[in-house]
Amino acid sequence: MTLNDIVVKGARMHNLKNIDVRIPKNSMTVMTGLSGSGKSSLAFDTIYAEGQRRYVESMSTYARQFLELMQKPEVDSIEGLSPAISIDQKSASRNPRSTVGTVTEIYDYLRLLFAKVGVPHCPNCGKLIERQSASQIVDIIADMEEGKRIMLLAPVVRGRKGSQIRTFEKIKQEGFVRMRVDGEVNNILEIPELDENKAHNVEIVVDRLVVKSLKKTVKKLSSGQELDLPNPDRSRLADSVETSLKHGNGVMYVVDYDTGVEQIFSEHFACSDCEISIAEIEPRSFSFNSPHGACPECHGLGTKLEVNADLVVPSTSLTIAEGAIAPWASSAQQLNWFNKILTAVGQEYGFTINQKFKALSKEQKEVILYGTDDQRYHVESSMGGEKKQFHLKYEGVVPYVQRVYSETDSDYTQRKLEEYMELSTCPDCGGARLRKEILAVHIAEKSIIDVTHLSVEEAVEFFGSLDLTETQRHIAKIILQEIGARLSFLTEVGLSYLTLERRANTLSGGEAQRIRLATQIGSKLSGVIYVLDEPSIGLHQNDNEKLIKTMHALRDLGNTVIVVEHDVDTMLQSDYI
Repeated sequence: MTLNDIVVKGARMHNLKNIDVRIPKNSMTVMTGLSGSGKSSLAFDTIYAEGQRRYVESMSTYARQFLELMQKPEVDSIEGLSPAISIDQKSASRNPRSTVGTVTEIYDYLRLLFAKVGVPHCPNCGKLIERQSASQIVDIIADMEEGKRIMLLAPVVRGRKGSQIRTFEKIKQEGFVRMRVDGEVNNILEIPELDENKAHNVEIVVDRLVVKSLKKTVKKLSSGQELDLPNPDRSRLADSVETSLKHGNGVMYVVDYDTGVEQIFSEHFACSDCEISIAEIEPRSFSFNSPHGACPECHGLGTKLEVNADLVVPSTSLTIAEGAIAPWASSAQQLNWFNKILTAVGQEYGFTINQKFKALSKEQKEVILYGTDDQRYHVESSMGGEKKQFHLKYEGVVPYVQRVYSETDSDYTQRKLEEYMELSTCPDCGGARLRKEILAVHIAEKSIIDVTHLSVEEAVEFFGSLDLTETQRHIAKIILQEIGARLSFLTEVGLSYLTLERRANTLSGGEAQRIRLATQIGSKLSGVIYVLDEPSIGLHQNDNEKLIKTMHALRDLGNTVIVVEHDVDTMLQSDYI
């Protein structure tokens, strides 16, 4: 016995009957046999489980609390173990946000690529976005509605975890008296206590002013030359804008004091025609898992659960009083209350709750389903034996279900309301998951989402023929190498037909396993035990040779590869069986 072997003695997991086995390290070993003979019990439930358990046990107590500690397998001893990684057919992510691109880390490199060499365009007019100067920002603010009260803010912390105590002290030392923390304006002497484990936003309130007499005034001389006249208010605005840009690293916010509407101004990127500004482009701006990049409407999912009117009224042959409106018919008390409101609404729009729903006019159905805005109705109801008068608005069935679904904390209530809802493509991003301004950042006339629509094979061709300037190519050289390598790994395991946007929860077990295999090759780890579960399953014979070469590549990196397999070609090209 040497350290070059994994030695298992007395394995008794499941069907194993006190098995002793020796597996050479840094080699490819195939375990094969009849169904139920104990192949997976030895490979996964014994060797992998013990290797993973020992590795986790070597960590600190703090780190172990975040990891699942596997049970010790029924075995007398296992020697020569290394940290183990299992690549089975059950490990596909069920997260709706995970895609082929994110699982293989290709999307991470795409985010970096677009942040570094992407060309931003206006999401409205498609014009190339340029940086704004301080004087241009002053002119835009001066043209705002007269009398509008505004605040000029300089962002100093954006989406960063921590208590921010040093930031608050620095703001105080620089002489500012107010700041906005997570949307709330605070006096510098009333510093809020922040949860250091949550992300926070902190902005300096540089100035508060009213838009009045801020426009440039000029005097035309007899010579035809124009002379700028002194304007103290405009000078104050110009100083405040420059201060905001200085402390906000080229970015500032202008907030309407009354409505809370916020405009972003940037020395970096802005469209002069549409007066649209975007913040500095960063890799996180292209992440649909980050609030900085995710579509605000669907939160980066690309789909929304929306109420379906046909599901709300499943049986149009019933009357409202009989419970035609399903969400309100769940309890007699609820049905009675809403019927009283609809009785009042019906008096205004010419229907009764005793009419069959299908007999109502299109306008009357629209009123019942979508409400009547700010119009109020007189409703009388008995509460605790006492009659009470109410003057209520009627919001409609569809807005009611949507509102209760978004506001409730009850899983039961959400599940019940989901019966009246269906998944639809997000109307704001069209299923692209990202903000409109981020989708307008292009490379070779393609957005980052356009690139993910490509299959692996098409992506190889796209990046191979990518036309960049000399500067862009120098910046993107290493990034393109990493993307190319990962696309090559996916091709080698027979997955060139997959698109990068394909959701991970729609992959078959074999596809998910081969993706993980390609990812592990890309990580270039060595000294690891890899345990694979029938990786050739579902694979066309033409791609089987590529898969075997991939497993050989994993072995040649200095790893031990253990494969549970029935494929003859894999067995013949293994080192041991």
